Amino acid sequence: MVTNQDGLGTESFLEADFERCQNFVIDLLSSQNITFEEVFICPHYESDMCECRKPRTGLLTQLLVDRNIDKARSYVIGDRDTDLQLADNLGLKAIKINPKNDDEWIRVSDAILSQDRMAVVSRETNETKITAAVNLDSASPLSINTGIGFFDHMIEQLGKHSGISIELQCNGDLEVDEHHTVEDVSITLGQAIKESLSNKRGIGRYGFTLPMDDALATIAIDLSDRPFFKFKGEFRRESIGELPTELVLHFFYTFSQSLGANIHLSVSGENDHHKIEACFKALGRALSQALNVSGNKKDLPSTKGTL
Repeated sequence: MVTNQDGLGTESFLEADFERCQNFVIDLLSSQNITFEEVFICPHYESDMCECRKPRTGLLTQLLVDRNIDKARSYVIGDRDTDLQLADNLGLKAIKINPKNDDEWIRVSDAILSQDRMAVVSRETNETKITAAVNLDSASPLSINTGIGFFDHMIEQLGKHSGISIELQCNGDLEVDEHHTVEDVSITLGQAIKESLSNKRGIGRYGFTLPMDDALATIAIDLSDRPFFKFKGEFRRESIGELPTELVLHFFYTFSQSLGANIHLSVSGENDHHKIEACFKALGRALSQALNVSGNKKDLPSTKGTL
């Protein structure tokens, strides 16, 4: 909470009078499970030209230093134009409310919860430099460039069949081998999807699918934040295009770890190309079900109260 209280602490505005009203508001909101980690109060007049008065950001300087605030998912909510200016000065989005409208907080919650779930994650090591941008609520754009043609095609299949927009650029040490590129792409992509999920309220959580091509792949996924991967099947070819088949399992294992997902995958068939493609399509279809928001957006699909 950030508030301007002109002349607080002076004879014309005693602290006891302010605290009586302030405590009533805090207690009322607390009874509805709305709590504040910090309360920042500027007691000065506008003519004082202090740095702590809204819309200046002086009161929040240390908070911004101490905490890694996710600006993409943070809002300033207030009933004054100075609140909108404060948001602009902080680089945040703002929602102005009308205190006379009883439905304002429903509008506010709908505006926040209806935002697209998206994230951008960058990862740079001595072996790779990767940026992955995902939007769980949009199917496009879809652009993949890892330097491994068949791997690009597989990530595209994942995006296409999950309905997730994926923009992924990777520059890796392919002159050494493909391992670092495949591993780090799976880490970065899994992290991006996990960050996009935010608090997971309203999602399906589970996904199951049995897609068929020339091969049959079956997958079960649980976005439980308890990573585990189990695979049943085999690939006879050493590589498909420039992608070693042994790295396919490594991708799925690492992806499960970075996403925090429990994944069970089995595949059978004769053509290794089709089997691998079926695995990625199956993952996409399962993610489409698990990430889909349905029913009450406030409900968490767990009796534990956390995922």
